[in-house]
Amino acid sequence: MTNRATEVQQSFPVRLAATLTSMVILVYAFYELKEILIPLVFAILFSVLLFPLCSRLEKWRIPRIPAVLICLVLMLAVIVGILYAVTTQISSFAEVLPQLVKKANIVLNNLQLYADEHFNIDKKRQLTEARKYMSTALETGGTLLTTTLLATTSTLTDVFIVLLFVFFFLLYRDFFRSFFYKVFGHTRRTKVDTVLAKIYDVVKDYLAGLVLVILVTGTLMTVGLMILGVDYAVFFGFFGASLVLIPYFGISLGSLLPAAYTLVTQDNPLKALGVIGVFLFVQALEGNFITPYIVGSKVSINPLAAIVALLLWESLWGLPGLILALPLTAILKVLFDSIEDLKPYGFLIGEAEKPRPPIKNLQELADQLPKRAKKMGKVEEKD
Repeated sequence: MTNRATEVQQSFPVRLAATLTSMVILVYAFYELKEILIPLVFAILFSVLLFPLCSRLEKWRIPRIPAVLICLVLMLAVIVGILYAVTTQISSFAEVLPQLVKKANIVLNNLQLYADEHFNIDKKRQLTEARKYMSTALETGGTLLTTTLLATTSTLTDVFIVLLFVFFFLLYRDFFRSFFYKVFGHTRRTKVDTVLAKIYDVVKDYLAGLVLVILVTGTLMTVGLMILGVDYAVFFGFFGASLVLIPYFGISLGSLLPAAYTLVTQDNPLKALGVIGVFLFVQALEGNFITPYIVGSKVSINPLAAIVALLLWESLWGLPGLILALPLTAILKVLFDSIEDLKPYGFLIGEAEKPRPPIKNLQELADQLPKRAKKMGKVEEKD
C-alpha cells in the first residue's frame, strides 16, 4: 500500500474568506505600524532618487560609505535650503499680518451692515454669534498650534530617521538584492532583476518627474500672480505647486489662500477670482500636458484607481498617505503584472485600453477574413 500525497483543493468560499482575512490583517498592520512604515517608505523613495548619484560617485572610485555620506549631505542641504526659503517667505508674510487683520475687520463690518440691512439681523445678535465662533476658533487654534508644534518636532525626528534609513538602504543595496534572490529562490534571478528594475524605473521617473512638474507649475503660477499684481507671488505660486503631491485637486486647494489674501488686502473681488482662474488654468495644463509629457506612461494608473488609492491611503496614513498613494500603487501594479495570478488586478488599476469596434454581422466578418489572411501570408513570406 503506497501513500500518495494528495493536494486538497479548497472551495471558493473558503479561499475568499482566507483572502479577505489576510487583507484585513494586512491593512490593520499598515495602520498600527504607520509610525515606522511611513519613514521607511519615504526612505526607500529617496534612496531610489539618490541611487544614480551614489552610483556615479562610486564609478569615480569613491568608496561606498563616503559616496553615500556625500549623497546624504547634499540631500540635507536641499531640505535645509527649502525650509530656509519657506521660513523667509512666511516671516515676511507675517510682517503684513496686522494690516491683514485690519482689512479683515473692515470686511467684517461691511458684512455686518449688509446683514443688518438685507436680512434684518441686528448687530447684537451678530456680535453674540461672532464671539461664539471666535471662542471656538481660538480653542481650535490653540489645539492646532500645539498639534503643529508637536508635528514639527516629530517631523524633524522623522527627517533624521529617514536619513538613517537612506544611508543603510544605499549601503546594503547588494545585500537586499541577495535577500530577494533567496526569498524567490524558485524564480530565475533574471526575472527578479527585471521586476526590481521596473520598480526602480517607476519610482525614479515618478519622483524626478514630480520635482520637474513642481518647478514648471510653480513658475507658471508665479508669473500669473505677478501679472495680476499679487504680493508674495513666489511664495503663493510654489506653495500651490507643492500641492501637486495631492493629484487632481491639490492645486485647486492651493488657490484658496492667495485668493483670500488678495480679497482682504485689495478691494477687488475680480482680482481674487483672477487668482483662482490662474490656478485652475495651470492645473488644467498640469493634468493634460505637463504631467503626461514629463512623467510619461511609466506610472500608468487610470484616474478611477488613482482616486480610490488616494482615499484608501489617506484613511490609513493621513497626509503622508496622500503623498505616497500613487508611487505605492504604481509599485503594486508592477508586482501584479509580474505574478500570473494577479495580472487581472494589474490590468484593473492600469490605463484603460481603447475598445475595438464590434463586428456588426457575420457577413462583415467574412469580408474581413480574406484581408487578414493576406496580411498573415505577407508576414510569413517576410519571415
